[in-house]
Amino acid sequence: MPSPVLATIPGPLAFIGGGNMARSLIGALLRGGTPAGSIAVAEPDAATRAALQRDFGVIVHATAAEAASGAVVVVLAIKPQIMKDVCGDIAAAAADSRPLVVSIAAGIRLAQLESWLGAGLAIVRVMPNTPALIGAGASGLVANAATGPAQRETAAAILGAAGIIEWIGHEDLMDTVTALSGSGPAYFFLLVEALEDAAVAQGLPRDAARALAAQTCLGAGRMLVEGGEPPARLRERVTSPGGTTAAALAAFDAGGLRELVAGAVAAATTRGAELSRQFS
Repeated sequence: MPSPVLATIPGPLAFIGGGNMARSLIGALLRGGTPAGSIAVAEPDAATRAALQRDFGVIVHATAAEAASGAVVVVLAIKPQIMKDVCGDIAAAAADSRPLVVSIAAGIRLAQLESWLGAGLAIVRVMPNTPALIGAGASGLVANAATGPAQRETAAAILGAAGIIEWIGHEDLMDTVTALSGSGPAYFFLLVEALEDAAVAQGLPRDAARALAAQTCLGAGRMLVEGGEPPARLRERVTSPGGTTAAALAAFDAGGLRELVAGAVAAATTRGAELSRQFS
């Protein structure tokens, strides 16, 4: 379940970038009671700006510097490739208002943001994931040394509006967070795709196979999240000795499922570290 939005989120807030993730956070904040007039969004595309204003009633700007001027919180929701240039654009405004900066750009490290923004700002780096678009996100957060308790609470409230959050003790572990929850939805979709194809191969109509596979995964996920029991115990409860589930799990074991998953997460973690070095 999404964390409650704190009524004390300070304003004005500035979102640099008006893409899907920014839209999801803005929508969640508005539902939680944040006034639309306290949110400014910088978006270079005129059509996207118009849609943001129409859909949310927020203040829109064509440039990052305009949106960041006077902001108490600046959320950097832009592609990693343009982060350095955008930080240069808002550095003067940030030096004046000294906002909390929240970055949701994959691979951009705290030290890079500190270097590009200057002024010893409080910075929180976040790795969200796409289920935040429906309020079911999972975000890992890490803060720099300049970030105080109240600023951490603010960052948690903003990201918690769209799902659960977890503070990560060491920034190096953010590559693992990226591999786990950031990339994780794709692993889940692949599993559902494989289940659907396998059922079709056994003769089940595709529409029925997709509906049953998707709902089964949704129900299992809810049991895991809402019940609070570890996955191993839940697995054991639905596995009767010598039954159909046991036969399927034995096939997974024979195929090395755990080793495949471990290798996939390790590969994604390694790639995340490589991309981080690329942007440095």
